[in-house]
Amino acid sequence: MLRRIARLIAAFVMITSGVVAGAVATTGTAHADGCYTWSRTLSQGSSGSDVSQLQIRLGGYPGYGSVLAVDGSFGPATAAALKRFQSAYGLAADGVAGPNTYNKLYALQDDDCTPIHFTYSELNRCNSTWSGGAVSAGTAKSNALRTMWKLEAMRHALGDAPIRVTSGFRSYSCNSAVGGASNSRHLYGDAADLGAGSHSLCTMAKQARYHGFRGILGPGYPGHSDHTHVDHRSSRYWSASSCGI
Repeated sequence: MLRRIARLIAAFVMITSGVVAGAVATTGTAHADGCYTWSRTLSQGSSGSDVSQLQIRLGGYPGYGSVLAVDGSFGPATAAALKRFQSAYGLAADGVAGPNTYNKLYALQDDDCTPIHFTYSELNRCNSTWSGGAVSAGTAKSNALRTMWKLEAMRHALGDAPIRVTSGFRSYSCNSAVGGASNSRHLYGDAADLGAGSHSLCTMAKQARYHGFRGILGPGYPGHSDHTHVDHRSSRYWSASSCGI
């Protein structure tokens, strides 16, 4: 917690010092980051691994019913997602990723690249290796990271009140032990079950439609009366009849 506060203070100081100096940066970044540092301004037409890193963090801002591809190509969908992100945090919504956008992203991420309000341990209570599921350990962990950034966007949209994750990645043995479906998305690391707390299950199920989740299951769907499930399956399937979904 202290480390997160220190990072937020550092980002604030860097932003305000830039304002006092009256400097307007068009390329580069304000500082190096423990997780990932962007070294250039990105806009439509840009491509590369730095675009992919940006897309991962914008995954929760694709718009209603949409999913933002992580393909390293900065096209109209990435620009639109970036504008939504910028608007959400009070930045100039120009669809160009520069120092102000990067400073906000730096403030939102920890040194392991997870968003500050979610952790790998929350998304994996099964084992410490991410192994034993339907995909490789590396893929499962990567999928969980993308899920966390979507949840961070959803959390912010819901007023920054906590979202409680009750289940994430499962190996086949962990999935069997809890009676999960044989083809559960939890086996892929891209699913999260959300428990009621700051928000009702229906509030979260409805909000999830805006944050890049192809799978949404909640109250009214068999076995989901006590949680809302979100995932990244190959095609859209939303079912929470008690919530009007």
